[in-house]
Amino acid sequence: MNLTEYPDREAMMIDLAGIIAGELTAVLRHQDRATLAVPGGTTPGPIFDALCAVDLHWDRVDVMLTDERWVPESSDRSNTRLLRERLLTDRAAAAHLIPLYADAPTPEDALPALADAIAPALPIDVLLLGMGADMHTASLFPGADRLAEALASDAPILMAMRAPGAPEPRVTLTAPVLGGAVSTHIVITGADKRAALDRARAVADPSQAPIMTVLNAATVHWAE
Repeated sequence: MNLTEYPDREAMMIDLAGIIAGELTAVLRHQDRATLAVPGGTTPGPIFDALCAVDLHWDRVDVMLTDERWVPESSDRSNTRLLRERLLTDRAAAAHLIPLYADAPTPEDALPALADAIAPALPIDVLLLGMGADMHTASLFPGADRLAEALASDAPILMAMRAPGAPEPRVTLTAPVLGGAVSTHIVITGADKRAALDRARAVADPSQAPIMTVLNAATVHWAE
């Protein structure tokens, strides 16, 4: 794990947007397409605001979320909605979104079709992740109902996940997909998450700290 500390959050977000843009540009020099996977939530919003204006071949970039709540885009809890508002705009409007949600009563009803759309875009070229104070990443939560299956080396691409405290079902990329990314960045802010990062590094069981599945190969970006 590499840890990069920043003097403030604004500097971190701008710098990280530049790093991601540079990595995507490098991939597109050698490949027809590049895959970018990003988290939902509020933390990466400023990164998206800077990244969407970067001049690169967005029409050759496939963008997907690392996880999604099973709610329609009309919901203010939809990560896809956030992605459309903050990243898939300006120059990045030309990117191709690979969905993690479909109009179905439960995620299990739609998982095969969603996973089939993801498969051609793997491995992920550039992966951006967050981490919770409970050491979860994507929707790999400690205590989630199918966490052990999602952490297994033979896990499918995409799984439904239900966890204590999560008001709706989730869908998430699994540990092998996240761990197979070519370049991985984790963005965290605040003292609580820095302390959680230190705890994760000392934990031996990934079911207690799912962030462990990607930590060794990642660059962690932190600002107070």
